[in-house]
Formats: sequence, structure tokens, C-alpha cells
Amino acid sequence: MAAALVCKGTKLSRTLVQRSCFHSSTALHQSSSPPPPRLRFFLPDETSMLPAGSFSNRVAFITGGGTGLGRAMTTTLSQLGAQCVITSRKLDVLQQTAEEISRQSGNKVHALQCDVRDPEAVCRCVDQMEALTGLPDVIINNAAGNFICPSERLSLNAWRSITDIVLNGTAFVTLELGRRLIRAQKGASFLAIGTIYAESGSGFVVPSASAKAAVEAMYKSLAAEWGRYGHRFNIIHPGPIKTEGAFRRLDPTGTFVAAMVDRIPAGRLGQPGELANLAAYLSSHYASWVSGAVIRFDGGEFVSLAGEFNELRQVSPDQWKLMEAMIRKTKDN
Repeated sequence: MAAALVCKGTKLSRTLVQRSCFHSSTALHQSSSPPPPRLRFFLPDETSMLPAGSFSNRVAFITGGGTGLGRAMTTTLSQLGAQCVITSRKLDVLQQTAEEISRQSGNKVHALQCDVRDPEAVCRCVDQMEALTGLPDVIINNAAGNFICPSERLSLNAWRSITDIVLNGTAFVTLELGRRLIRAQKGASFLAIGTIYAESGSGFVVPSASAKAAVEAMYKSLAAEWGRYGHRFNIIHPGPIKTEGAFRRLDPTGTFVAAMVDRIPAGRLGQPGELANLAAYLSSHYASWVSGAVIRFDGGEFVSLAGEFNELRQVSPDQWKLMEAMIRKTKDN
């Protein structure tokens, strides 16, 4: 969802990205220093963890499915047997992705243009999907936009640009499909891709943080209300995951990535295939008793930042000895 935005007089040309800057990186910007020793315990595995055919005879609808995390999730679901329908505003990108994944998996991937900010466009897209595949069994709301900006410099247009995609877009897709599924008496799994700062809030990405937090509340609410119709609702809050492109614009020196990796207990960024595996599980019949769940997927970053004394991990063994001696003296007094 790339677009130009104005941040109180500052043109943020082409900086509205499909995923948050906190969710993407490129291998180009990895730190040149040796990997942390703990990394050997947290090696990524992007091979599909579910049995072949887990999504046979099922239809999956993925917004923002042409690139990044959306593409990764579509690839995994298609390889597991799903007939996938992917949407975004850029039809040429969607069509290329659909063709490539179809060739890899042997299962048809349909590309439908849709601007999730427009409820009429969403309705037309769902009409097209129904004609092609019928109503979906799996819905993944992945379309998103974000940019960094001091909040005092935000224009109203900048605020609307993010909240229209993230919050309104998710609501329009969810409500349109939900109503049709209810009328058809068909169950389904709904999954939203959020962000870890939806829980904590974050400066400099206030529109995204606000909208993602609202999506979390929406999905928790619908998990309670629409379970009676056979609908499950879950949310994944990813931490930093490597996807192509975003950090080339938002972190050209790689300094931010290096600092981010250092504060993640697992000692590395996430991989798209890892998130795709989690999304596939939550959308599968193996997770039929999982609803209303919010799952952090961040290598421990959230809890690492939250703990008041977590920076003590920087203390060396010799420094601990000195500090322990000082503490004992305090007790004696």
C-alpha cells in the first residue's frame, strides 16, 4: 500500500509501506558483527509444519497478499492445499504473485484488485470471489500501512490514510464477509496481523498503534459475539520480521536493525515463513478451540523492553561479584 503522505509540510514520498517499519528489514542491513552466541538455540525453520493437504478443499482470502508477509502466508496456505484469493490495490503485483505461487504449489491463486478503504470496493471484491470460489473458510486481514513521524507534525490526511487502511479496511472486510457467512450458515477462521506495540503504544507511529489496538478490540469482541455462528477470531502481533524493501527507505544505514536485534532475546529478526506457519496453524482445524487469542510473535522483544531491570543482562560476571559484595554490606548495615 505504498503512497505519498504529507506530515505537516514534510513530504513522505513513497514511505507508506505495506507493513510497519518495525516488521521489516533486508538482509543487506544485517549487522556485520558476529551473531550472538544464543542464536544457535533459535535457528529459524520456515518449512511447513502442518501435514500436506491440511487446507484441501478450503478457500483462503488474504488482504495485502501480493508482497511481504501476505505473500508468505499465501504461499504456505497454497502449498497446504488451499485455493487462495489475494487482494490489494496493485493488480499487476497481485497477478505476478498469484502466477508464481500457483506454479510452485500447483493450486490456483486468484488475484482480485481491492481498496479495503472503500466499502463498496470491498463488496464488489467479495462478489467476485463468491463467483470464483464461493465464500472463504479462512480470512486473513493483513493489509496495512505505516510511516514514522513526530505526532505534532501529523496532518489529518496522514492520520486518515493509516486508520482507513488498518482499522476501517479490516472492519469493512470482516463485516462484509461475516454477514454473508452468517446468512450462508458457514463457519470460518478470521485472523488479523497486528503489531506488538498495539499493546504498549509507541511514539512516532501513533496512527498505526491506535488502529492496530482497535483491531485487537474488534476481534476479541467478535470472538465472543460470533462464535455462535462458527466463527473464530485471532490476532498475531509480530515483532521485527525481515521483508524486502522497507528498511531500505526507513533505515538506510542499518543502525536501527542492529539495535533492534540486540534487544531481542532470541538474537535475530523473524522470518516470513515462521509467521506463515503460525498463521496457517491458527487458521487450520488443528486450532478449532483457539479463539479470541492474541499471540506475540517477536522473539521475546516485548517482554525484554517491558521489564524494568532487564538491562541488567549487560552486567558482566565480575561486575555482579562487585555488586553482590556491595549489597551484602548494605544488609550488614
